[in-house]
Amino acid sequence: MNREEKAKIIDDIAGKLQSGSAVLVDYQGMNVSQSTDLRRRSRESGVEFLVAKNTLTRMAADRAGVSELNEYLVGPTAIAFSEDPVASAKLMAEFADLVESFDLKAGLLDGEKVLGEDEVVALSKLPSREQLIAQIVGGIGSPLTSFVTVLNNTIQGLVVALGQIAEQKQQQS
Repeated sequence: MNREEKAKIIDDIAGKLQSGSAVLVDYQGMNVSQSTDLRRRSRESGVEFLVAKNTLTRMAADRAGVSELNEYLVGPTAIAFSEDPVASAKLMAEFADLVESFDLKAGLLDGEKVLGEDEVVALSKLPSREQLIAQIVGGIGSPLTSFVTVLNNTIQGLVVALGQIAEQKQQQS
């Protein structure tokens, strides 16, 4: 690899570290079918799984302002990038449960906060971004639906009462 290629890789990794979230994993000991499965599941989840040299990743972490990641860049290290921090943490934690030799090392939240292994596991147990949005919309929609139902019942009651008054007036005439 020449200098230009290395500089491009460093810039690419630094940009991803600054703009999103990442999970660092030790992938040593994975066989080909496990690696293929991980890459397939990563694509399906919108997670980019990248293996790069630790020296290039260290330079990128320094450039991105997260040099705290450097202590985790020892041995075989891969990085799972994602816009949704829960997606990458959830996928990597699930895979760590499935493959004994696959270990979580650390994480990066919103390009700023470095997380330890325990924090990545805790993050993986949160609902995904889409699930949280659905819960919020459901929480907002429920009281509104109840309010509309109450108003509808009140109007129905008024219409029934007016109908009965009209019938009484017709019978009296």
